[in-house]
Amino acid sequence: MDGLFALGSNGSGQLGIGHKEDVSVPKQVEFAGEAPKDEVVQIAAGGNHTILLTKSGKAYWSGDSSSGACGIVQDTENTEVSKFRELILSNSERLGPVAHVACTWDSSVLVLKDENNRATRVYMCGVADMGSASANSESATSGTPHLLSGFPPQGTEVQSLATGFRHVIALLDNGDIYGWGNGRKGQLGELADTADLKGVIHHPQKINGIPFKVSRAVCCQYTTCLISEPGDGRILVLGADKWGLRSAAPIEIPNWNMIGASWGSIYILQRNGQLVAWGRDDHGQLPPLLLPEIENIAVGSEHVLALTKDGDVLSWGWGEHGNCGPQIEKYGDVKGRWNILASLKNLPEGSKITAIGAGCATSWINITTEGVYL
Repeated sequence: MDGLFALGSNGSGQLGIGHKEDVSVPKQVEFAGEAPKDEVVQIAAGGNHTILLTKSGKAYWSGDSSSGACGIVQDTENTEVSKFRELILSNSERLGPVAHVACTWDSSVLVLKDENNRATRVYMCGVADMGSASANSESATSGTPHLLSGFPPQGTEVQSLATGFRHVIALLDNGDIYGWGNGRKGQLGELADTADLKGVIHHPQKINGIPFKVSRAVCCQYTTCLISEPGDGRILVLGADKWGLRSAAPIEIPNWNMIGASWGSIYILQRNGQLVAWGRDDHGQLPPLLLPEIENIAVGSEHVLALTKDGDVLSWGWGEHGNCGPQIEKYGDVKGRWNILASLKNLPEGSKITAIGAGCATSWINITTEGVYL
């Protein structure tokens, strides 16, 4: 029972479980080559592709790579792969370990460490309107991975990434926020003359006017939510106000521990294990009543995974592809209740659930037994 397990939407092989059929119970992921020796610590999911990041900084991909979102694909005749392969950004240069990864619908952004072990090398993979080294660069239009020039500013490094449908937010270690991609709804702040006629910013641009030092950022489909450090917890929401994402936002949540966002909802886990959320709820995306104490959350496009203090992985929201488990109502909803996808009670003694993930109708659970990884 060691390793990473996945369930949900799989029409492009994005679960990496060896086939392209949706599944509603967790299946162990497979690797086309040698499996990683260390633990998977992050799962980043686009519309039809997935990137895994291990503790040592290696990245692996599965799914639809036709947009270029999965880096350099050596088997060009098969752009959809149903097993995970190591992600390649350069055929000629040995690159440092990956520190951060995030995915929009059809692109990926990876931040690599430099020779000084600082997260300063930002690579974009995928559609051209998600950032380029220069507006007319050949790499930006061909879909091959390209290094963003002049970013982050000298003396800074990228602390974390967040992505919406087609925009990227990078938080730097000095608290500055930069964004690029589609900003026409205001999700990247006030657009300057650097944006094109469609409201797309092609190179990271600083978002000004934030009244606090940002500690974390998360993105909905066309919205960005910023929060200051725990103890302060001031909240600022930029972009579209659909489903009350801006107007219903609390002013502050000082005792916050984690924050996540779906396409239409925002979730804040407090230190006491209680979950605060607002936004879209037509498929039961907002938390059901009487949730047990929660330790960790992972938020997908329209569903949520929650790891409880007792070691249960719960899921609720829109689960039409099996991503919330097999017990669903009309339209695939798990509404006003939750399903249990995995539980330490049913795993061998010594097992731990070390990570959970959620993407576009996909769910992920990483299990270890006494420190032995897949």
